Amino acid sequence: MKHLIIIPAYNESDNICEVINSLDGLGRDFEILVVNDGSKDDTVTCARTAGRAVVVDLACNLGIGGAVQTGFLFAAQHGFEIVIKFDGDGQHLASEIEALLKGLRVDGVDVVIGSRFITEGGFKSTFSRRLGIRILEMVNSLCLGRRVRDNTSGFRAYNRQAIVFLAENYPAIDYPEPEEVVLLARNGFNVVEVPVRMAPRQGGSSSISPGRSLHYMAKVLLAILMTHLRPVVK
Repeated sequence: MKHLIIIPAYNESDNICEVINSLDGLGRDFEILVVNDGSKDDTVTCARTAGRAVVVDLACNLGIGGAVQTGFLFAAQHGFEIVIKFDGDGQHLASEIEALLKGLRVDGVDVVIGSRFITEGGFKSTFSRRLGIRILEMVNSLCLGRRVRDNTSGFRAYNRQAIVFLAENYPAIDYPEPEEVVLLARNGFNVVEVPVRMAPRQGGSSSISPGRSLHYMAKVLLAILMTHLRPVVK
């Protein structure tokens, strides 16, 4: 099967080369696409120097939603059967990709989320982030009628049906992961979680600073509400 690893990247020159190199052992069935989202640093040069990835250099910063949708459009147009979304900051581990793929092989599963919080004593974050993640868990659980623990995880795998759907309908907001969960479930896709290990960010800084946390939460919660209320796409 043709697998595409989508790495959206914005100002990740400190990490992107090492992230790409960490995927070297996956074999020929895995292709890597780096979507440079208008970085102001040397992300493009570093990604191309690694020599393993196709690099799409967006002309301007579209935000994470636009960068990821670019990856899905590429995957849909080039016939990829499985997409793995993989962050460019070094938090996601290549060794955990098989856990996602194993979950995706279960009959009826369309999307697998790599969750940091299923296993006791798992990934630790700041108090403010844990609080935000907990709020999103409560809101999405109410919308879906079932519990999703790690709505903000960007470490995910998708089958062909989900790829084609998201190529046309991926959320366009800056932080789309929680809205994506509701969008997929509302449109009949079976989304499951599997436990994975993650590492702390290896370099650079997150786009979600403490000062932007409230703005982030308000924007994401409004997007989730609108997605929950609007008619299904399929």
